[in-house]
Amino acid sequence: MRILILGGTGEASALVRSLAGRADLSVTLSLAGRTAAPKPEPVPTRIGGFGGIEGLADYLKADAIDCLIDATHPFAATMSHHAACAAALTAVPILAIRRPAWMREPGDLWIEVDRMDEAVAALGSAPRRVFLTIGRQEAGVFAAAPQHTYLARTVEPLGGILPVPHLTALEARGPFDVASEAALMRTSGIEILVSKNAGGAATYGKIAAARTLGIPVVMVRRPGKPDVPSVPDAAGALRWLEAGDHAGSSTLRAV
Repeated sequence: MRILILGGTGEASALVRSLAGRADLSVTLSLAGRTAAPKPEPVPTRIGGFGGIEGLADYLKADAIDCLIDATHPFAATMSHHAACAAALTAVPILAIRRPAWMREPGDLWIEVDRMDEAVAALGSAPRRVFLTIGRQEAGVFAAAPQHTYLARTVEPLGGILPVPHLTALEARGPFDVASEAALMRTSGIEILVSKNAGGAATYGKIAAARTLGIPVVMVRRPGKPDVPSVPDAAGALRWLEAGDHAGSSTLRAV
């Protein structure tokens, strides 16, 4: 059975590790290419986009893909849309892995917004010390508020994408624990945190640390995703594959 996994998340890596090395499977992992040096995975890996919905549909047909797993980031809305449409066009069974979002807990001081420009506005006009943890791609939006002092943590180098006078760029890859996140916020004098609601344990430390320190969080809500079968984790995807009764496909029973 030929499986294409759209990855870039810990869930994708966990599923790949569960499926790698099986003689009855041909698994390909696809990464968007936004990280210059992605962690090596034990299956063939392709880097880069497909060329939209039609390009992905052509790939599914040309490679005779039997099953498509969308294990992309919760904020990768465009790719999830393309995956759902391409699966529908080609009648390839699709499953999405969608980790649960973080939920507000007692003591959380969340300011929830739908878009990144709204997150900029939520910082207010008075200068503040801001901890940006939204990744590199959308950091440039905050150039509209140059009065703030920013600590921007990204996996890839930030470069000149955020041209503001007061900026500290920090390159680091999670997971991050609560104690180290609290120490970073204290030593940096952070007054407000900006985060996407990515969910998961790897980066939750900053949210728990902000709660402990009484620091408000501008939380960007997740974008909408297509209505396709979904599970919360890699274990659920493995069970779905093993069940083999979706779309009436007997080939999936071989997993």
